[in-house]
Amino acid sequence: MRGLRKFLDNLHRDFEKGGKFEKLYVFYEAVDTFAFTPGEVAEGETHVRDGLDLKRLMVTVVLALTPAVLMAMWNTGYQANLVLAGQGIASVAGWRGDLMLTLGLGFDPNSLWSNFIYGALFFLPVYAVTMAVGGLWEGLFSAVRGHEINEGFLVTGLLLPLICPPTIPLWQLALGTTFGVVIGKEIFGGTGKNFLNPALTARAFLFFAYPAEMSGDAVWIAVDGHTGATALSMAAQGGLEAIKMSWMDSFLGFVPGSMGETSTLACIIGAVVLIATGIGSWRIMLSCFITTGLMAFLFNQIGSDTNPMFALTPMWHYVVGGYAFGLVFMATDPVSASQTLRGHWYYGALIGVMVILVRVINPAFPEGMMLAILFANLFSPLIDWFVTEKNIKRRELKHGL
Repeated sequence: MRGLRKFLDNLHRDFEKGGKFEKLYVFYEAVDTFAFTPGEVAEGETHVRDGLDLKRLMVTVVLALTPAVLMAMWNTGYQANLVLAGQGIASVAGWRGDLMLTLGLGFDPNSLWSNFIYGALFFLPVYAVTMAVGGLWEGLFSAVRGHEINEGFLVTGLLLPLICPPTIPLWQLALGTTFGVVIGKEIFGGTGKNFLNPALTARAFLFFAYPAEMSGDAVWIAVDGHTGATALSMAAQGGLEAIKMSWMDSFLGFVPGSMGETSTLACIIGAVVLIATGIGSWRIMLSCFITTGLMAFLFNQIGSDTNPMFALTPMWHYVVGGYAFGLVFMATDPVSASQTLRGHWYYGALIGVMVILVRVINPAFPEGMMLAILFANLFSPLIDWFVTEKNIKRRELKHGL
């Protein structure tokens, strides 16, 4: 680390004001402050000090996402190897298959390393594209504004691969990342000023621009020519009886789906980290959880002879699709979510109601969590306004004003 510190110090004069790389200072500063604590400190008694700055907050979110990332790589390989084990090695095409054969790992679904490495060969390129494209746009906007690079793209660049299928074309992913970062955040002023979650904005763009790659059955398993339905798509077609996987498999994440959304257990571990560190709002999570269950139970009681989604129980809604991932990592986004503590309850409840309405009333789009959170993002400023106004009136009455 001392060598790296000395190397960065030697480069500093080229990037500081008047240096030959002055306009690229934001990139130097991003690397420097990511590796080391900034050397500049606030002095005097006019500053509020907290050990958890924006950079450490984002790093904590990344740590909370680690179980989902590990599960994404393992399950992507596992789902592919399950298919390949029945088709034979001859059906494997592309550089990933060649590399697996070169490494002598084979395509054994019972092998931890075969599953993990094969899945990583799908996940890592997707992750590299989102980080490179997102980081580039962050750097360009920071350079134009003369600001430091915010670390928000570290989280956005990790969230987006986790909510995408493993076979998404990388050029489409680059376009989606650009839309999410530029249109969803930067044009409103950057990190802290966006009213929509950038990762979900990118996901929504990809879904509506390229629905075949984002919603078709063929995208969820990384094997050419093989189709694999998710539990939600099965339920939308035939109800509970049509779901071919067990509830426990869905809870653990041993099912097809977007790479990081399949494991409810991994999301619960992440939720514990976020709640324990005070980054994720437990009020939003609890409110959404309760209203989701109540809405699903209500539709269970109403029933339908033509819509099998009415029969999907609350316990199934909790473990299928992107519900758990969205609840823990998307709904609790501290920027696009409601800012007031009382507003957290209303904001979470709105998501819980909307996700069931979209899933059940519109079975053609059975996921629902993405649209529910984006819908709530739009209403979060209004929720906070009503909460604030009510609080002001309550205090006026209390003090006789």
